[in-house]
Order: sequence, then structure tokens, then C-alpha cells
Amino acid sequence: MDSIHEVIKLCLTTGLMVAAPIVLTALVIGTAVSLLQTLTSIQEQTLSFVPKLLGCAFCLWLMAPWILQQFATLFETMMVKAGTFTP
Repeated sequence: MDSIHEVIKLCLTTGLMVAAPIVLTALVIGTAVSLLQTLTSIQEQTLSFVPKLLGCAFCLWLMAPWILQQFATLFETMMVKAGTFTP
């Protein structure tokens, strides 16, 4: 029973680690654009979309090898532990 909990914990941890850089990038870019909009009194709602999209795409491109390595490690661990689960 412990191995199932370990795999669930590993899946959640890996998911958070993989998503964190992209979410933090969107957070920083969104905050910077909002600050810029406040300073310049521009009230355009769609202005922050394109910088966030480009920033997240660049972050994903930059982090892709690490993300794939994390997913491969998770997949390998799950395949190794798959035979140890009991109903």
C-alpha cells in the first residue's frame, strides 16, 4: 500500500515541479505588464496576453529537456513499481 502512495506523491510532486517555472513566468510577466498599465493608465484587457504567451512559450522551449527528463524518470519509476501493486 505504501508504494501506491509513493507513486501518487511522486506524480503530484513532479507535476508541481514541471508546472512551476511556466506558472512563475506568467506571474512575473503579468505583474510587470499590469504595473506598466497602471503607470501609463492604459486599460486594455488583452495587452497582457501576448507577452505572457511569448514568455511561457520561451520558458517551455528553454525547459523542455529538463521537463522531458522529469517525465521519463517518473514513467520509469511507475513502470518499475507497477508490478508491486496488489489489489
